[in-house]
Amino acid sequence: MGGCYSVYLIQERFFKCPRPALSILRSIRGRAASVEGTSSVSIDGAEKDVLSALSQIIDPDFGTDIVSCGFVKDLHVEEFLGEVSFRLELTTPACPIKDMFEQRANEVVAMLPWVKKVNVKMSAQPAKPVFAGQLPKGLQTISNIIAVSSCKGGVGKSTIAVNLAYTLAGMGAKVGIFDADVYGPSLPTMVSPENQLLEMGELDYLVIDMPPGTGDIQLTLCQVVPLTAAVIVTTPQKLAFIDVAKGVRMFSKLKVPCVAVVENMCHFDADGKRYYPFDSVQVVQQFGIPHLFDLPIRPNLSASGDSGMPEVVADPQGEVAKTFQDLGVCVVQQCAKIRQQVSTAVTYDKSIRAIRVKVPASDEEFLLHPATVRRNDRSAQSVDEWTGEQKLQYSDIPEDIEPEEIWPMGNYAVSITWPDGFSQIAPYDQLESIERLVDLPQPAVAV
Repeated sequence: MGGCYSVYLIQERFFKCPRPALSILRSIRGRAASVEGTSSVSIDGAEKDVLSALSQIIDPDFGTDIVSCGFVKDLHVEEFLGEVSFRLELTTPACPIKDMFEQRANEVVAMLPWVKKVNVKMSAQPAKPVFAGQLPKGLQTISNIIAVSSCKGGVGKSTIAVNLAYTLAGMGAKVGIFDADVYGPSLPTMVSPENQLLEMGELDYLVIDMPPGTGDIQLTLCQVVPLTAAVIVTTPQKLAFIDVAKGVRMFSKLKVPCVAVVENMCHFDADGKRYYPFDSVQVVQQFGIPHLFDLPIRPNLSASGDSGMPEVVADPQGEVAKTFQDLGVCVVQQCAKIRQQVSTAVTYDKSIRAIRVKVPASDEEFLLHPATVRRNDRSAQSVDEWTGEQKLQYSDIPEDIEPEEIWPMGNYAVSITWPDGFSQIAPYDQLESIERLVDLPQPAVAV
């Protein structure tokens, strides 16, 4: 492909060897139980028994049962015959504990005294972007966008990005990789796709090989593209660490979580011993990034990129592939958690007529009065950009105003639509500074 930008779809067919079970691939679809084709009014005692039994199965990542997660679909009960059928819908067919879910579902339902036969079907429905409506058309069908960044050249960032993309594809996900290095794209050398045509398709993950540095190009990319998370690549040297620190701070300011650090060229094996020629830079400890993965100094790792055959494809059972599998597990799990946190960060509770806020990465939840949020808008329509004078007056907003819709805007803000047609962008930082409701409002009485 010509030009500075290169986009490739990573095909699962490149993997010829069976892959070991890797991790939990799920995302929360909502707090309430979602039983397709069954209303809460029509659920009889037998169906309640089944749902109660299934609620014993806990999603180990989030500590929430599979009924509350919305995994249970198409529940059908024939109590007279003692037959129960339902579908467990996960967010990817590659879920490595899919068999455990299926086995446990069969066990807990079969234990009901009236049940004679249990029919469980497994399916998968890819998670949709939580703010798809605000994205360019080409990005609306991409569930997660992962930035692989080094902020310094020559540390093997492109090698990490390519092998991560192939690993995610080997786990069963639909994956694309985008080379954003406008000065020296690497993908035409490192990847040899069978299909040379650019494709715009639905993806579970898009891996972006970021250009090195923290200048205008990097900032623009981070601001324009709704990044789900970032993976930082470095080497165990102080010089590389200085640049990595700049990158971590850049992502932090832009509210992009850094979920993992990869230390490349960390060690080598010789004479039956493992040697570490450099001291670890301890990125994890200094910046609180939860996961660290180290890769060896190995000629094959870089040479495989030059040949167009990534190491995880050339040697899928090797030590390097195992490290990338662990990295892939981490990325999938962290993205699922981030998506859940973002999708439920700001919601409107109509029963008490209050906006509930729980900022991602925070355990604190607080309440805001809708009118207070609307009156604190800081856009040009509410505040004069030149003088700072407040154009929106207190009395302009009725006390009983309620938001019509709230949806996420990346990892840093929400967009709130009000009855007068105004669309307010409310950053999390601003919401945290607004006067909070102390006395819990009385629930609204249904008429």
